[in-house]
Amino acid sequence: MSYAICCVPLSPLRAAPSHKSEMVSQQLFGECCEVLEREKDGWVRVRCRFDGYEGWCTDSHLTEIDEPEHADIGSALAPDWVNEVGFNGRPMMVPLGSSLTAMRNGHAAWKENEIYFKGRAWIPAGAKRDERTIRQLAFTFLNTPYLWGGRSVFGIDCSGFTQTVLKFFGIALLRDAWQQAGQGEPVGFLQEVRIGDLAFFDNEEGRITHVGILLNEHEIIHASGKVRIDKIDNMGIVHSETFRRTHHLRLIKRCLPS
Repeated sequence: MSYAICCVPLSPLRAAPSHKSEMVSQQLFGECCEVLEREKDGWVRVRCRFDGYEGWCTDSHLTEIDEPEHADIGSALAPDWVNEVGFNGRPMMVPLGSSLTAMRNGHAAWKENEIYFKGRAWIPAGAKRDERTIRQLAFTFLNTPYLWGGRSVFGIDCSGFTQTVLKFFGIALLRDAWQQAGQGEPVGFLQEVRIGDLAFFDNEEGRITHVGILLNEHEIIHASGKVRIDKIDNMGIVHSETFRRTHHLRLIKRCLPS
């Protein structure tokens, strides 16, 4: 089995080896994956190291790395909306949450590629899990447009939003809302929530289809149309502008211990 790392700012991960296929997720710069299969026309099927998600991407978005680099994940992240790295002597702008883990002292050599980063890195292990920090990170995404399969400040879906925010605190959430609902500890009542708790919502068939981050017992920030703050009560989400009920509350989980 071979290992690779995303060497572009953002790489679409598709359901099938075609640019016309549905985008199911994304890889950000510096994120590692296992190469599972190679197809004609430069398509590769990969398994993302961070969340185990599988999909197809183009080989030009990846460069091979050694297994030790692949195993060392999640210890340094790009902290700003966009961050400049040097890639083979030229600037590359990478989004918030890109991985800088495979770099050492601001430098990395991925086969024939030379990468430099002179800025400050976010270290999840040392991040404060207080209200100010949680709000700061979550609010960075405000007004980011909803994008199915998105995981960046340029477009994000509901579970991509919760996954990315909690990644900054060293919490490895799975990719989809229904998967995330199986993680963490249950919170029995909305009145018992802490900022950073996750609220999950189901459809008429009882299937978990949506997730957001609770700010308190009556406010939630979530990706729905765009990343926005809405009201929440024991029944679910109420749109703060139209006052319509949009999502039915199913359960609450605490994935971010204090």
